[in-house]
Amino acid sequence: MVKVFRSPARHGYAVEVSPFIPNRVACAASQYYGIAGCGTLLVVDETEAGVALVRSWEWGDGLFDVAWSEANEHVLVAGGGDGSLQLWDTANQSAPLRVVKEHTQEVYAVDWSQTRGENLIVSGSWDHTAKVWDPTLSRSLTTLRGHEGVVYSTIWSPHIPGCFASASGDGTLRVWDVKGAACRLAVPAHKAEILSCDWCKYDQNIVATGSVDCTVCVWDLRNVRQPVNQMSGHTYAIRRVKFSPFSKTVLASCSYDFTVRFWDYSRNQPLLDTVEHHSEFVCGLDFNLHIPNQVVDCSWDETVKIYTPACLSAAAHSTAP
Repeated sequence: MVKVFRSPARHGYAVEVSPFIPNRVACAASQYYGIAGCGTLLVVDETEAGVALVRSWEWGDGLFDVAWSEANEHVLVAGGGDGSLQLWDTANQSAPLRVVKEHTQEVYAVDWSQTRGENLIVSGSWDHTAKVWDPTLSRSLTTLRGHEGVVYSTIWSPHIPGCFASASGDGTLRVWDVKGAACRLAVPAHKAEILSCDWCKYDQNIVATGSVDCTVCVWDLRNVRQPVNQMSGHTYAIRRVKFSPFSKTVLASCSYDFTVRFWDYSRNQPLLDTVEHHSEFVCGLDFNLHIPNQVVDCSWDETVKIYTPACLSAAAHSTAP
């Protein structure tokens, strides 16, 4: 069963399930496909009957990504087309807690660190930089330069403190060390723009990339001469990739081909299933950390959808130890 939330005239760019509240989802959305107009940040709850709006805020420019705080269940950060990051609080209806504007172009990626004893935000921008922030967004702690194209994706390692990966329009996947303010690894992962990357939840050396070349590649950072697996099937650019929190070798990808695909990169035939329930670009994708195999996505067709794909619920593959 698919539960649907409709957001008229708002085109979904990103979704993230709350790390604290099992049925809560945030969605960053924009008017006019993000090309012009305002943005809306939505917080919705899955209910028995469907999906209910908890809170929504308007922003003066498009919103392209969102991340929940890993320390406070009420707080989230969003990235905007005006180069800003905004800190929002679901207990505060009116305005953001804080707005900071250091990036000189669109902020396309935000992520909140998950490792114990660390509480940092990373952002990636069209200005070719990534920035690391303290959790109050009082100021950026460091600016990471090295990419020669738009930084589309910045994701903290779930294992290694002070380490994040980034994916760029320059075709590289990079791994950064915040303390040393340095790029530790640059992988020429695709011969086209890379719009997304994600870390495996079970192996600190495994990262996936999704590209405009329509492939998902899985990389072992100890040997990046060639990918562990290169998975084909999408027919247009891959907008986001996400590893399952419950299965070591399972991941999902969503695409401008209107589909979401599920893969097991350990298999010779890695494609598990293709979900075709949108009528526009699918931009946002997340797994629920609390409810095994539940997936949330959002699309430019003005919907957020919550569902459990048959290929995962069938438990047809081995689960992680």
